[in-house]
Amino acid sequence: MLVIFRWRRDPNLYAIKVEFPTAPKSSWTGLPVTSADEWAADVASRLREELDTGLVRRSRRMIRDGYVVLDTHDAPDVSPAGFSISSVPLDDVVLSPVPPPRGFWKRSYVTFSLGSPSTSVSPPASKAGSWLAKAGMDVTIPRQLIVEAKLVCWLQVYVDKTRGKSFVGHVVGHAAASWEDKQHTTVRLDLVHIQPGVPSDVRDALVRLTVCEAAEAGALRVVTAIDDPELHELGFRPANGGGLTLHTSNTEPPSDPTARA
Repeated sequence: MLVIFRWRRDPNLYAIKVEFPTAPKSSWTGLPVTSADEWAADVASRLREELDTGLVRRSRRMIRDGYVVLDTHDAPDVSPAGFSISSVPLDDVVLSPVPPPRGFWKRSYVTFSLGSPSTSVSPPASKAGSWLAKAGMDVTIPRQLIVEAKLVCWLQVYVDKTRGKSFVGHVVGHAAASWEDKQHTTVRLDLVHIQPGVPSDVRDALVRLTVCEAAEAGALRVVTAIDDPELHELGFRPANGGGLTLHTSNTEPPSDPTARA
């Protein structure tokens, strides 16, 4: 069967295949279950854990009947080998909560609430990303976005332990995106930067995860003035008036000739 759900504010309607039980036991823990409801609750708990650890981001995708069907089989890691990508910590920045997400699990008459509320960022931000600045990267734009309460996400990429202990924690790139409109339907990719010598697939991964962050925040499209051929390979298309645009919904057409970046 297909379990249909929404994830946070992502505009896509997702689905994942779940095998019907052949024995009265959990497919997750192997423990006995005594009813269909208990089995369904067990499935929901398993998928909730997988979602919280990046199921939507790491899965392969196939469009079927208007759903985005997720498949984790042989799916590549969201971060390139030897590198890790995470949000830039904003512990010293005031965070303002936004309304709870629309995420839900739907099985017959039962609805399971999922996901955790996202946050929008407000000032001050004078020292945010100081380690990035020390590594020679320009943090002016994301800091200004924090001050203007427009920041959607600020991601950083660093060398992980597979590259040797002497390189662990070495930051080699970052990306930032902001709200383009007050309705929070459009996100602008403001900045993507990797240090010289870093593989291009690291930059691609930064952009992909920025798009994921935008979608999970509720954006219907991502626009940018960064006209790079590599962005075309990631699904961005020219927009009237210049720049590029990308729909966050996988069931939408790949480009919108009336969109303006």
